[in-house]
Amino acid sequence: MFAVFLLGLTACSSSTSNDKDGKDTKTTQKEDISKFPMTVKNDGKIVDGVLNYGLVSDTPFEGTLNYAFYEGDPDFKILQFFDEPLFHFNEDYEITNDGAATYELSDDKKTMTIKIKDNVKWHDGEPVKAEDLEYAYLVIGHKDYTGVRYGDALMQDIVGMEEYHSGKADKISGIKVIDDKTLTITWKHANPSVLTGIWAYPLPKHYLKDVPIKDLAKSDKIRKHPIGFGPFKVKKIVPGESVEFVRNDDYWAGKPNLKGVILKVVSPQVVLQALKKGEIDVAEFPTDQYVSAKGTKNIQFVGKIDLSYSYIGFKLGRWDAEKQENVMDNPKFQNKKLRQAMAYAINNKEVGDRLYHGLRFPATTLIPPSFPSYHDKNAKGYTYDPEKAKKLLDEAGYKDVDGDGFREDPNGKKFVINFLAMSGGDIAEPLAKFYMQCWKDVGLNVQLVDGRLAEFNSFYDMVQNDDPKVDVFAAAWGTGTDVDPYGLYGRNVMFNFSRWVNVKNDELLEKGHSEQAFDKEYRKKIYNEWQALMNEEVPVIPTLYRSIIYAVNNRVKNYSADIDPFIWKWKDVGVTSEKPEVAQ
Repeated sequence: MFAVFLLGLTACSSSTSNDKDGKDTKTTQKEDISKFPMTVKNDGKIVDGVLNYGLVSDTPFEGTLNYAFYEGDPDFKILQFFDEPLFHFNEDYEITNDGAATYELSDDKKTMTIKIKDNVKWHDGEPVKAEDLEYAYLVIGHKDYTGVRYGDALMQDIVGMEEYHSGKADKISGIKVIDDKTLTITWKHANPSVLTGIWAYPLPKHYLKDVPIKDLAKSDKIRKHPIGFGPFKVKKIVPGESVEFVRNDDYWAGKPNLKGVILKVVSPQVVLQALKKGEIDVAEFPTDQYVSAKGTKNIQFVGKIDLSYSYIGFKLGRWDAEKQENVMDNPKFQNKKLRQAMAYAINNKEVGDRLYHGLRFPATTLIPPSFPSYHDKNAKGYTYDPEKAKKLLDEAGYKDVDGDGFREDPNGKKFVINFLAMSGGDIAEPLAKFYMQCWKDVGLNVQLVDGRLAEFNSFYDMVQNDDPKVDVFAAAWGTGTDVDPYGLYGRNVMFNFSRWVNVKNDELLEKGHSEQAFDKEYRKKIYNEWQALMNEEVPVIPTLYRSIIYAVNNRVKNYSADIDPFIWKWKDVGVTSEKPEVAQ
C-alpha cells in the first residue's frame, strides 16, 4: 500500500491528480481525526508500575533540558515529565488558578500578581520561590543569554526589560519580589496574550546561580543533572538515547500513580514493532504509518488536531545579532510573485491524502484550526494550480531562455534553488522529491542542499544560522498555547527564520496584542487581516495542518491526547499490570 502511495507522488502532474485543486481520481483510505477518542479506555485497577515511553526520532535528542533554552521537540518530550509551568490552562489555553501558582490581573491589565503555592518544591527539596521566577526573567533578558525566548513580545514589553537587556540596569524594574512566594510583573502595555503566553517557568536559582548565564545551556546542571518540580525526577541520562525517571513523592499536586518512566529514542522505522512487542507503552505515532498499524490488538490510538503546522520558508535575509533584529537583504526571493508561484505549484492535498491518509490536510493560513476563534475559515490559501504558477513566473521574468526545461532569472542567468529538507521516517525523502518535482513541473531547478536530507540538529543549525547554502527550507512550527504570532514572525525575534520584515506586518502584530485586543472580536478582525497579509506576501508557504495521534498500550490508564501540551496530567497516568500487553 505504501508503494502505491509513493507512485502517486512521483510527479505533481501525475494522473492521480488531474484537476487544479488536486482532487484524487484514485481511491485512498482516509481518516478523520475528529473520530479519534481523546482518552484511552481501561477499567483496570492501577498498580505500582513503570511506564515505557518511546521518543520517536531518527536522531539522538540534543539534551538541552530546560524550558528557557531548549529548541527542539525531542527535548520538550523529555521536559514534560520532570518540569512544568506554574499555571494550568483551560480549553481556550488561558491560564487558571488550578496550577502550582495563582494570579490576579490589575484593573488596567498591566500588572499581574503571582502567588506560588506553599507545597511546591524543587526535586532537591528546596521550595520554589518568587525569586526563582524572577531569576528566569533575569536569565532570558540578559545580554549573555544564548537561547531564543527573549523574542517574545510579552518578554520585551516588561517595564525595565529593555534597560536590563542593554546592560544599563542590573535588575528588571517591572518585576518585584514581594515575599518568598509572591511577585508582581508589570508591562508597559496591556496585552491579552498575558493570559495565554506569560512565561511561567521558574529556574532553580539556588541550583543554577553559580553558572555564568553564557554557559548555562551547555552546563551539566541542565544537560546531565537537571531538576524541576514536576511529577518525576531525573535519575539517569544516557545522552541522546534515554532518560530514566523516578516518582516525585513530594509533587505538589499529589503522589503520581507511576513508580517511574523510562524514556528511550525509537526510530520511526521500528516504532510499530516496538509497540507490538510491548517494548514501549506510549509513543507519538507517525501519521503516515497509521493505516498499517490500525487494528493492532494490544494498543489504542487517541488523537486530535495539533497546535502546529508544516511550512516551506524562504531565506530572505539574516539575523543581525548586534541589533537584535531581522534584516531582509537577500535579493534572490524578494519578488513575491516567485514565492506565490512556488506556493501554487505544490499539491498539498495529494500529500495529505496519500502520505498521511487525511491525518494531515492542506493549510490555508498561519493560524491553525486548533485556534477556532482566530483561524480564518474563509481563507483559501494556495490550492494546487500549476498553470497559475507558470503565469506568475512569466510575469516575474523567470523564463526558459536556453530551452533546457528550466527557467533562468530575469537577467537571463541560471537560476538554481537550494532546498533544505529534514530526514526522518520513510516518507522524508519521497516528500522532498515530491516538492522538487512540483517545482520542476513549472520550470524551476531545485536541488537538495549538499545533495541529501539533513538530520534534525544540523537542519536547525543551518536554518537558525542563516547558512548561505540554504534558499528554501521545509519545516514545522508548534505554536504553543498563545495565538499571538509575533514570536514567530516579528521583526525583532530570532524565530522569524525567513527573516521577513514588513511595516504592515509590524502594525498588525502590534494591534494583535494591544489593550484593544482584549476585545476578542477586534483581535479576530486583526488576525484575519494578518492571515490575509501573510497569504499575499508569502514569506513562508503554509503546507499542512497536522493531526497528532498517540499509540498507547492497553495496560495504560488515564492517558489523554491532551497530555503533551498540559503536562501536569502525567500525575494521573498509571498502568494496570506489571508487564505491557503484547500483540498476538
